[in-house]
Amino acid sequence: MKDRAFVSVFRSSKKNDTYVFVRRDQKWEDLPEGLRTIFGQPVHSMDLLLTPDKKLARTTGKQVLEAIAEKDFYLQMPEEQESYVVDFKRKLERHSP
Repeated sequence: MKDRAFVSVFRSSKKNDTYVFVRRDQKWEDLPEGLRTIFGQPVHSMDLLLTPDKKLARTTGKQVLEAIAEKDFYLQMPEEQESYVVDFKRKLERHSP
């Protein structure tokens, strides 16, 4: 994991309050097909310089940077809708190779 990285944040065109964090130069086509299918068209929200100690609304910079290092993205979904999260994860698993 890097000690800091420029990341881009996109919101989902299909799912309310759902965001994906990626490296700023990440190509959308290189992300897993299941994620792209379920997420819909990405809508750019912001770019930021992320450090491990950065506090975000629902996570930390460390968690985001670790996920990006491991799988090229960090997916943030609404916390209050547990059935929605479970359903989204099931759809993602079905669409993954």
